[in-house]
Amino acid sequence: MAGKDQLKQGKDGKSIAVQGLRGAILRGDMVPGQRLVETELVELFGVTRGSVRSAIDDLVADGLVERIHNRGARVRRVSLDQAIEIMECRRVLEGLIAAKAAERAGPDDIARLRVHGELLRQAIRDGEMGKYSTLNQELHAMLAEISGQSTAADLIGRLNAQIVRHQFQLAQRTAWPRSSVDEHGTIVEAVAAKDPAWAERAMHEHLSHVITALKNAGE
Repeated sequence: MAGKDQLKQGKDGKSIAVQGLRGAILRGDMVPGQRLVETELVELFGVTRGSVRSAIDDLVADGLVERIHNRGARVRRVSLDQAIEIMECRRVLEGLIAAKAAERAGPDDIARLRVHGELLRQAIRDGEMGKYSTLNQELHAMLAEISGQSTAADLIGRLNAQIVRHQFQLAQRTAWPRSSVDEHGTIVEAVAAKDPAWAERAMHEHLSHVITALKNAGE
């Protein structure tokens, strides 16, 4: 462990702790319900205790961490029912993003989306479900960028962070990604056709199927 005078503090220290904690939670290195011990995090990230506390405050606001009275903080547990509620909220926001992307997409944007769609299909053909999950997230981020809807994208990012474990588990089921990739293709073609109503409808249908898959996974 670094000496006290070597520990990162202030904005730099907080940034290191936020990124480290967020990454550990999203990768599953820190599991739901796991207590966050400040002294351990100071040693892990090489930052001050104040930086760790500030980082925890940020992740509480994002819904990744929760504080328990007189027991400190822990990684937040998100039930399947809560995950479904979050996906229902995301469906509305993602529909808006798809519609706006269809309005704003230029030739270069459309070309990028189509290339990415082919990468998704290749990941399915190769049976690389982890890669497919990453590419899936990147496609939705690409649509958000094209749409120019930064507020909606920020809200979706916060929502997704809370259910990443449920999404990862879903991606490991081979049947769902194989049908999902065709739905992504439809969304891309709707955006390419510059048809906002079609793009919004295609996104709603896609996320409705994700919600159904989550429900079935819990049965």
